[in-house]
Amino acid sequence: MLKYEEQGAWVRNSNPLRDLNDKNIASGIVAALLVLTGPPAIILEAAAKGNFTVEQTIYWMFAVYVFGGILSILLPLYYRMPITAGHSITGVAFLATVTSQFGYHELIGSYMFAALLIFLTGYFGIFSKLLQYVPKQIIAAMLAGMITQYMVNFVVSISQIPIIGGLALVAYLVFNKWDRRVPPMVAAIAVAFVLLFLTQPLKVNSLETSFILPTIQLPEFNMLSFLTVSIPLALLILSNDAAVGLGALEQNDFKPPINRVVTYSGIFSLLANFFGGQSANIAGMMSAICSDEAAGPREKRYMGSVVAGIISVFFGLFSWYLVPVIQSLPKVFDSILVGFALLGVFGNSLYTGFSKPTMKISAGFAFVISASNISLFHISAPAWALFIGTILARYAENN
Repeated sequence: MLKYEEQGAWVRNSNPLRDLNDKNIASGIVAALLVLTGPPAIILEAAAKGNFTVEQTIYWMFAVYVFGGILSILLPLYYRMPITAGHSITGVAFLATVTSQFGYHELIGSYMFAALLIFLTGYFGIFSKLLQYVPKQIIAAMLAGMITQYMVNFVVSISQIPIIGGLALVAYLVFNKWDRRVPPMVAAIAVAFVLLFLTQPLKVNSLETSFILPTIQLPEFNMLSFLTVSIPLALLILSNDAAVGLGALEQNDFKPPINRVVTYSGIFSLLANFFGGQSANIAGMMSAICSDEAAGPREKRYMGSVVAGIISVFFGLFSWYLVPVIQSLPKVFDSILVGFALLGVFGNSLYTGFSKPTMKISAGFAFVISASNISLFHISAPAWALFIGTILARYAENN
């Protein structure tokens, strides 16, 4: 097995278990919790809007966590870098706006187109050029507009169950300011679950669950789903996951093989697509956590990514049981989970979207069009937001 040293050399180390320590294990657990807490609620919401069956929802959950987890195990072990993988939270949030417009098998086909776009972007080395053509401010403004309704529902839900929502929000703010070791989203959701079980015990034992064997899902392809779903989904994964994750690795003095990582994200996304998932790709915040100094000695941080991957795989393998459990949660509580999962994304998207003075008009249009949730010529609002925002930024403003 190869290992990357600070001098740039690759050396053999036959037993990566020796590189495990309390710090990289802790970072791996925290990184896994990021993708195991709020995102499942978003998946269930998107599936419900698309009228997915319970089996199709379980396939989705299985695919993104198992294949994302496997990628998070293989890449760190091979490159000896904390290249942490999962699935795209912002991608799922986007899909919740379009699942009602297409059939299940059409969505699978659109996921495959997105995976192919990601693969080609990495294979031909055009990752940087692609992100330069569609300004990151436009993508961020589109994303902020897309999840605005989630944040409105978040505030309304807190007012409906103020004890649970209010104390969870306090936990979020406290951990955001004073304890950077635990992500505020994880702390808030943990507090919310504890309060929910104390005040509104769930009858989980009464749920009838049985093992469901994942099977290959057949796709249907059409140009409309490519324009409406595939292109926005691929751009969201590349800009909000790949760019963030690779940037975090470089910031912590790693030199990831950028094009190969993006290519592998496309390949594993395609594998996840065949089982009903939208992606399996390098994860932005998870990679940031596992590559940080708090994850221990630099040459051993990669094991945090492996730990996160193993946890994700187990979560996916038990999705047949977990999906009915999550479905038993009160709807108002689901809105709170989704809100906490997207709160940081929403703030960062607003900041980035309107960070460039010369893009105020284009970013404003991208935000409003995306928030409107319109469908023109059967093309979704996020796709129109990207198209119109990019045209305005390039040809109507001084950029």
